[in-house]
Amino acid sequence: MKIEELRDGMKRVNVVGKITEKSEPREVQSRYGNQKYQVADAYIGDETGTIKLTLWNEQIERVNVDDTVRIENGYITSFRGEIQLNVGKYGTLNVT
Repeated sequence: MKIEELRDGMKRVNVVGKITEKSEPREVQSRYGNQKYQVADAYIGDETGTIKLTLWNEQIERVNVDDTVRIENGYITSFRGEIQLNVGKYGTLNVT
């Protein structure tokens, strides 16, 4: 699937692209308890466009700028008017 084809609400998304940017990790508090998590934003791109990719905890260290990654079984959400690619609980992120 190409990035330009991604729309809010899509599920079971499989994408291959290159990491073009990666933010510094920040700490967020869980809505469901006292747990804290690390989260960072990255941008993944292919020849058709780019999309924000949300990275959580150990995913942050596995991905670097210029890495080619494969997202399998991801999903698309919208946050503050910007669509985002999420790996989620049932998806996988592999650096190729």
